[in-house]
Amino acid sequence: MFDLGMQELIVIFIVAFLVFGPKRLPELGRTLGKGMRELKAAMRNVKNSLDESDLNISKEINEAKADLGKSFKDAVGPDLNISNDIKEAKADLEKSFKNAIEPDIDTKTDAGNKEPSGKAESQAGGPQANIVEEKKIKTEAENDG
Repeated sequence: MFDLGMQELIVIFIVAFLVFGPKRLPELGRTLGKGMRELKAAMRNVKNSLDESDLNISKEINEAKADLGKSFKDAVGPDLNISNDIKEAKADLEKSFKNAIEPDIDTKTDAGNKEPSGKAESQAGGPQANIVEEKKIKTEAENDG
């Protein structure tokens, strides 16, 4: 405990023998032993109380973490599902946009041709005509919207 060797103990014993004398030395030993036991018991009690308080603090921290996590999930939970709602709204907008554009194309048909003029041009011109027609439709939609 104090890292005392045999030589140090002998020196301490000789000094105590000379200072206190042979009659009081056994009484002094008992008193020192009793004091050491009380000191160890007090240290043990302090350690136990610190361990209990650490344990209580740890429990409180864990409870606070759990409450915070639950509150976060409750607060953010509906927001996490917003991405699905946005995707659905985007799909609905694309459908309605396509449905709105198709009647406009049908009204622009030639008198002799039952297909929309855009479709006839795209069939005649090949892939490049398709790209040009798509760009026309997009610019018309942007100008209308």
